[in-house]
Amino acid sequence: MPKIKTNRGAAKRFRKTGTGKIRRNKAFTSHILTKKSTKRKRDLRKAALVSAADAKNISRLIPYL
Repeated sequence: MPKIKTNRGAAKRFRKTGTGKIRRNKAFTSHILTKKSTKRKRDLRKAALVSAADAKNISRLIPYL
């Protein structure tokens, strides 16, 4: 069997946790930050887990991470 290529775009956006779940960063952090509250911006810094519905497809894109 040939090796599977890692999707480089996905490799830069997702990482796996110790238990094998997939972490992602939150959106809406790049610009127009003045109207967002400090609490909201602080919460957007934290990583979130990918939903179970998307996890299978993303794990195919990053087989070796």
